[in-house]
Amino acid sequence: MQDLIEAVFVSAFDPPGMEDQARLTHPALAEPGARLAFTTDSFVVTPVEFPGGDIGKIAVCGTVNDLVVGGARPLWLSAAFIIEEGCEVALLHRIAASMAREARLAGVRIVTGDTKVVGRGAADRVFVTTSGIGVIPAGRNLSAASIRPGDVALVNGVLGNHGAAILAARGDMALSTTILSDCQSLGQLMDAVLAAAPGTVAARDATRGGLASALNEMAQASGVGIEIDESSVPLHPEVRGVCEILGLDALYLANEGTLVLFVPEREAKAALAAMRATPAGVGAAIIGRAISRQSGMVTMRTLFGGSRIVDMLVGEQLPRIC
Repeated sequence: MQDLIEAVFVSAFDPPGMEDQARLTHPALAEPGARLAFTTDSFVVTPVEFPGGDIGKIAVCGTVNDLVVGGARPLWLSAAFIIEEGCEVALLHRIAASMAREARLAGVRIVTGDTKVVGRGAADRVFVTTSGIGVIPAGRNLSAASIRPGDVALVNGVLGNHGAAILAARGDMALSTTILSDCQSLGQLMDAVLAAAPGTVAARDATRGGLASALNEMAQASGVGIEIDESSVPLHPEVRGVCEILGLDALYLANEGTLVLFVPEREAKAALAAMRATPAGVGAAIIGRAISRQSGMVTMRTLFGGSRIVDMLVGEQLPRIC
């Protein structure tokens, strides 16, 4: 076990010291009014390697993005691995290298962790649990409860790529596509948005349950209605095709590098331009706004000129998606 930890994980992550805990210092912690943000998540995606990413990349991106949508600057991550007996060491090396690479891109350090090996059949190759700590600067208060009628909704890119990529990679449907997961860290994008639109109200990453579930959570937290325009929702043609063939709704497909945020109307154009100026936001679009009627509900103006309710996802369209 010691050889495994040192050869695979310590060599990749280079944690500061080898104690039973990480000892953390950063100038941001001393800033008056700064607050800590803390999040944790587990990742059980199958297959563990997929077009556009792997379980290691998604673990770092997912945890970093949970921090940045709250306005935090991500600083540190922990990573715990549950490894099935017989899992290839070469796979673990690839996962650790992917995590280290994505952590560098996101500006965070993986500073502590744990490794356990379980018997055959007790896990599916490898599961990863990550926790993240970041610092929210003084005066920054992003919250879905603060959304008000008139606030404009934006997304940073096409929807559903991750869910469609995982579905195709499993091979169950014999689909052949070039779709890549959108798995990416969004810290740079959020920094750009908050600089250009300091009045940004709230943000949420559209992971499990997709855009529809994220919007419903925000509508219920704020007590406003949210109306989106189907013609403005960005979709990759192949994702649209997969959904039509299989009877899926792209609004509910999982994303791992897509967020939805609300800004005051006066700052919408500035926020959109800032997003499009970053690599993670080139496909950004304004998709709707908060409204005073239909409190707590999400509706969509359809391509045919009608309106339909976009409800919270019941169950999961695809299990083991992240």
